[in-house]
Amino acid sequence: MQLSDQAIGAIMMALQESLMHQLDIVPILKEWELESGAEGLIVTNPPTVKIPEEVVIFTAPDETTASGDTTTTKVATDIKT
Repeated sequence: MQLSDQAIGAIMMALQESLMHQLDIVPILKEWELESGAEGLIVTNPPTVKIPEEVVIFTAPDETTASGDTTTTKVATDIKT
């Protein structure tokens, strides 16, 4: 038995969700209901990825202060879902 393209996509979505929210992927995978289809296993209840309202795009060092210290600024954007 092989995984269908849909099941592989579901695995990728589960991985993205677990990485983005720093969650264990095992409970996500255990909730899945699988069916055998013509192309292989199909996930009938694939995960959805919830995007947080604020996402850090990158961090960049600010200019060095007069005391010689360097600070870091987090650049973020609002994402509407």
